[in-house]
Amino acid sequence: MMDYGFTEEQRAIQDLARDIAEREIRPVAAEYDRSGECPWPIVRTLAGADLFRTFVPEEYDGIAGGTPTTNLVLVTEELSKACGGIALALAGTALGTMPILISGSEELKRRFLPDIAAGKRLAAFALTEPDAGSDAGGIRTTAIRDGDHYVLNGSKTFISNGQLCDLVIVVARTDPSAGYQGISLLVVDKQTKGVSARNLPGLLSWQAEVAFDGVEVAGSALLGGRENTGWAALTRAMERALPVLCAYQVGSCQAAFEMSVEYSNTRIQFGGPIGRFQRVQDHIVRLVNHLDAARWATYEALWKLDTGRPAADSVHLAKAVTAEAHMEACNAAHEVHAGIGSSHEYGLTPHTQLSRTLFNYLGDPKWHKRRMADVLQW
Repeated sequence: MMDYGFTEEQRAIQDLARDIAEREIRPVAAEYDRSGECPWPIVRTLAGADLFRTFVPEEYDGIAGGTPTTNLVLVTEELSKACGGIALALAGTALGTMPILISGSEELKRRFLPDIAAGKRLAAFALTEPDAGSDAGGIRTTAIRDGDHYVLNGSKTFISNGQLCDLVIVVARTDPSAGYQGISLLVVDKQTKGVSARNLPGLLSWQAEVAFDGVEVAGSALLGGRENTGWAALTRAMERALPVLCAYQVGSCQAAFEMSVEYSNTRIQFGGPIGRFQRVQDHIVRLVNHLDAARWATYEALWKLDTGRPAADSVHLAKAVTAEAHMEACNAAHEVHAGIGSSHEYGLTPHTQLSRTLFNYLGDPKWHKRRMADVLQW
């Protein structure tokens, strides 16, 4: 039987994240969404409250215990209700940290994880490319061995935290002639000569293009210890990271729902609140259905991961359902709000923008449904 209950410690982490979101983030969310500036004061607040430690194991100065993914899901969901962009600083770093946790050497873990746990370093995960999307088999970025180091060339796009991060986990091709079997993962310091990043305008803040031009990366930065084993490492890391992305979208759906209910109860038209009208109620019901689908699909994947059950099918299902639900929930919210919902100052449009940005991120729904079918066939 599935148990979606959380421990007392996890509830405390969730309550702390909710308190910071309401007290520190919500009052400044619109300003940061509009300016696109890095919310360093908020990042320092999150670090000071030990929220970066929630997804790092205790032996590397974290407090994650045995369920880092669950801890992170609870935190991310609460923060994204208040401001999707600010929550991305935490969620994006977590996505970049997962490959190190799963496949990094002990030396790499001790070198990077304590600083990540303390909020001193932000990480980013660089998979997506202009002509390959999220399909690792189509990756063109190369990492060619030259003595004791690799020479990295290529470009990654739609990278969360791409401009803000200190570390980039790069998915690159170490064997140009092999498809999925020629992939490796490397940890790259963004200050290394030849690394450049630029924000992508018109999208959610802090989505960036990161380019690598003859970047020299030490051989010890290779995750997994052997070349051409990156696909397996990537698969294991994404199984843990995708529920975090789903939770990020669930929180955004929840925010759209709460805004819609409040507006329907306070917007007066034809002598009464518009929430009395059946068509408005229909839109809110549609929103709730998508919100519940996203939440319970995400929690089922999380339950399987926490209990050691095979989870790949549920993880892919959660990403497919959540991406579609996020977009449709925001569509329904705009039907409730009509004109004012398009005003950036009102606060709904950042969630809508987020739903469009993340629809294809790390694989669109069609891609994940195909991967789910592949898993179920076995």
